[in-house]
Amino acid sequence: MSFAKARYHPFLFALMTLSAMAELGLTAFLIGAGNEHKTWPSERYHSMLIMFLFNAIWTTVFSAAYMLWMVDGGSRFLASVASSVIWLLVTTILWGTAAGVMHDTRTGGGCPLKPAIHRCRQSLTVEAIGWTEFGLCILMTILTCLWVDSSNYRRKEESELNSSGESARRLV
Repeated sequence: MSFAKARYHPFLFALMTLSAMAELGLTAFLIGAGNEHKTWPSERYHSMLIMFLFNAIWTTVFSAAYMLWMVDGGSRFLASVASSVIWLLVTTILWGTAAGVMHDTRTGGGCPLKPAIHRCRQSLTVEAIGWTEFGLCILMTILTCLWVDSSNYRRKEESELNSSGESARRLV
């Protein structure tokens, strides 16, 4: 079995989904707690948490959908390689931007001498998961492009086109 057969896609999409779900829970908690107590370090920090929440929802919904479409094998247009590459590029930009800006926005550095559960460590975790998602998106984009470039993918597409063309000729 060749590595280029993309057997890793469902696993990586599942990993992206789970990471996004963790980010979703943490950012929703931080936004809710900040709104309840009106304790925002800055307006920019509040806006960045909302951006992370959007990214987490975006990634959870679409990565879960791609994962299910790939496992199920249905909905060929929606689960096509081209649409997943475009989605991966957009998602990479979203996560990279959010994590980079959060790095400059977050206060507290590495949170030395802070208790285990503290706003500083929670913010650090939001940023860390953002960088993880960014790395997963880059990895997935590179692996998908390598898979498309492989001859196995091209042969599969050509055989599917030939078989659908033959069946269309038989019907006529």
